[in-house]
Amino acid sequence: MRRIAGFLFRSFLQGLVILGPIGVTAYAIYFVFTSLDRMVPYVSEWAPGVGFMIVVVFITLVGYTGTRFFFGRWIVEGFSYLLEHTPGIKHIYSSVKDVIDSFVGDKKKFNSPVWVRTSEQPEIWRIGFLTRQDLGELGMGDKVAVYLPHSYAISGWVIIVDSDTIKPVEGMNAAEAMKFAVSGGIAGLHVHEHHHEETKA
Repeated sequence: MRRIAGFLFRSFLQGLVILGPIGVTAYAIYFVFTSLDRMVPYVSEWAPGVGFMIVVVFITLVGYTGTRFFFGRWIVEGFSYLLEHTPGIKHIYSSVKDVIDSFVGDKKKFNSPVWVRTSEQPEIWRIGFLTRQDLGELGMGDKVAVYLPHSYAISGWVIIVDSDTIKPVEGMNAAEAMKFAVSGGIAGLHVHEHHHEETKA
């Protein structure tokens, strides 16, 4: 009975490993799809999915006209200026805008992965992202700002360190470095693939 119970338990865990990521991914896609679809309530009631397409097309058109045409860019910048100078709203809008700009668009900040030496005895290095190289306006001209993401969490902190305590991350792009950081070092590397190729050679 113990062997049967152990076998069933191991099979359950194996199934969880296989179906867990699939289920979470499917739920995330479903949540995003339904959330966007509900933004056009009357249409989504009689034709599910049409609201989602309308929102996606609208966002795409705003992005295209806001960057390709002078008139569209003028409207976007004018509306942005208005929100940034409206009392009460400007703090919320500016904060959200800065966060989104940090991850996407032409002003991405998390595109310079670096190793940071956080301790010398013993020597400890952490992976992070260089977000600001010049802190002269804060009276710290010889320092840099590095964002350190937490593993298995959507959080992190910013540390100010000497510029000579960081070095670029080699062999990983920004996306792989972020995956390496938030997964606790489990994902983001392809060492096993290189090892497999060397073995075959």
